[in-house]
Amino acid sequence: MIIITGQTATGKTKLALELAKKLNGELINFDSRQIYKYLDIITGKDKDALTMKQWKNVTIWLYDIVTPDQYFSSFDFIQLVKPIIKDIEDRGKTPILVGGTYLYLKHLLYGINDNNSPPDFKLREKLNSKPVNYLQKILIKLNKTAFENLNHSDQLNPRRLIRKIEIETGVKIENRARPSPSGAGFGLRRQVPFQFKIIGLKYRNKSKLRQAIKERVKERLKNGAVDEVKKLLKLGYMSNDPGLKTIGYQQIIKYLNKELTKKKAIEDWENKEVQYAKRQLTFMKKDKNIKWKEI
Repeated sequence: MIIITGQTATGKTKLALELAKKLNGELINFDSRQIYKYLDIITGKDKDALTMKQWKNVTIWLYDIVTPDQYFSSFDFIQLVKPIIKDIEDRGKTPILVGGTYLYLKHLLYGINDNNSPPDFKLREKLNSKPVNYLQKILIKLNKTAFENLNHSDQLNPRRLIRKIEIETGVKIENRARPSPSGAGFGLRRQVPFQFKIIGLKYRNKSKLRQAIKERVKERLKNGAVDEVKKLLKLGYMSNDPGLKTIGYQQIIKYLNKELTKKKAIEDWENKEVQYAKRQLTFMKKDKNIKWKEI
């Protein structure tokens, strides 16, 4: 199994397609935003799809799985991706996973240890009525790293925050994770069930990263990013829906609501993308199985 991951705007899909051609492969998306229907231009799905049309007979799985108002977790991803990987392998082809949502990848390869902690229903009842920013502050106070390891969507998801708080408030987790023989160094609780190779793409310097993101934002605006958001709002989706809690969509919604000027919205979009790319690299660097390629 080949895995292409790394920072945003590094050309992961292009590399995955090249490898698919060489290795008789099929692509599997693990970008947590591209799994959503109707989120095409801002997530780059439209461009990826256009690129794939130039490559005959290349299949990509796990695009357009859920609607923007549905929550989709790493657990949901694993339940879907495992039979797909098996199906591709059974047909004599190479599974090629491509995406930047490292949490999905981490849980697929190394397991999830949250499930060993029993629920605390009294705590849940106490926290259920609390706003997201309150839950964020509690989790950061309990374990800042646990909060930072959540993807952007989970950081804004009350259910996920409450579950993390539940784990961190002294509920004993039996069979605490032990280091994996893979050497990934996460305190992983079981051996890796797949044979795999991970290629990570990252920018050699920050200025190249910022410039690439700036150009990409400009291109997506030119391709109709604002109209895409208008269409989503017209369909009845809201800014607090899981799919729309996404960089780019949030800024354009604020622009449409006259909370930001267009210039400020674009600046904020670019800055948030750069910050996200830096966080991606911080998390991924901990995985010693990733072989890095600088661009």
